[in-house]
Amino acid sequence: MDATLAATLGGLAGLVLGVLAVAFVDFSERSRARASAEHRPAVPPDVAKVLAVLRSASVVVGPRNDVRYASAQARALGLVRGSTLERAELRDLVDQVRRDGEIRQWDFELPRGRSGVDLVSLSARVAPLGSELVLILVEDRTKERRVDAIRRDFVANVSHELKTPIGALSLLAEAVEQAADDPEAVQRFSGRMRLEAERLTRLVQQIIELSRVQGDDPVEEATPVPVDEVVVAALDRCGVDAQAKDIDLVHTGERGLVVTGNREQLVIALGNIVENAVTYSPEGSRVVVDVRRAAGDDSAGRHGDVVEIAVSDQGVGIPEHELERVFERFYRVDRARSRQTGGTGLGLSIVKHVAASHRGSVTVRSVEGEGSTFTLRLPLRAEPSAAETSPNTPSPVGLDHSSVVSSRKAAP
Repeated sequence: MDATLAATLGGLAGLVLGVLAVAFVDFSERSRARASAEHRPAVPPDVAKVLAVLRSASVVVGPRNDVRYASAQARALGLVRGSTLERAELRDLVDQVRRDGEIRQWDFELPRGRSGVDLVSLSARVAPLGSELVLILVEDRTKERRVDAIRRDFVANVSHELKTPIGALSLLAEAVEQAADDPEAVQRFSGRMRLEAERLTRLVQQIIELSRVQGDDPVEEATPVPVDEVVVAALDRCGVDAQAKDIDLVHTGERGLVVTGNREQLVIALGNIVENAVTYSPEGSRVVVDVRRAAGDDSAGRHGDVVEIAVSDQGVGIPEHELERVFERFYRVDRARSRQTGGTGLGLSIVKHVAASHRGSVTVRSVEGEGSTFTLRLPLRAEPSAAETSPNTPSPVGLDHSSVVSSRKAAP
């Protein structure tokens, strides 16, 4: 009995000693980890202040790639989760920089949002920060890449489009030279040369206009612009062409509305819509420009009153499957007809960019064979100043407030 008790007590004592030993080892390891954490190098306060004001996403990692500092942008992009650097490629770059002290750069893409359809183009620079820390700066290059792509496409398209009229002029000049003894042929070829020269002039002018607005940046030095002036100026631009086809240009709707922006750009945009309507409408028809105030949202999603300028025609219309593409640069619904009318495929693209730069939009409704309606929506100016509403303010020269701007010749 005594021997059994002694054996039991001995076993219990051994068990207690084992538990105490394990606990001691665990306590020692935690103490060493805590001491290591307390003595690891922190981000210098001055460096943290500088990183806090940078527009770039920034991350500082320690000797074991543990994250010591991460900006809100870095976490929003998913580069950091907790205290871990998520991207394996960035961890590899950090290791390389730590080995040789050389600054490295890496361009990569990440999915934007939950859908992951859109990609964000990023550029990371990794550099040593002191003896043990490594700094990662990540910049969003999405807009720059998009602008570069637009510029490359634009140059390629312009080069292609310029070849046609320039080549035609060259061939026609050669034909005129060979037909020097044939007055009728010279007259015929010279007439075609004039048409190609006009087409080339129109194309160059629209390329210049598009290059000014294609960035979709907000209008600089925006001023109050009376919508009535824009409509009258746009109709006046197309008056000669409308008269040649016996087309009535009609101005209806509300008067006295004012928007904020660039008057010249708005006249060009609305003029392009009206010009298309006249070009693709039959003789003896009418083109109506209707102005209305409506409730809506601007391009930034802000709710408020907008001005809707709708241009309706009785023309050939646009096939339904083409509607989404009519605002693309150099896109033509009917290329053969565009060559006959001198169309460049840039007019509606200019309209789209002008609308965007004025925080507005442009849409189209069309029925093939019946006609089309293009609607330009612009934010309404909230409260015009006293100077703008003063009755003593002179009206612009040639401003006509009649409902119908007739293009037909008066009877003798």
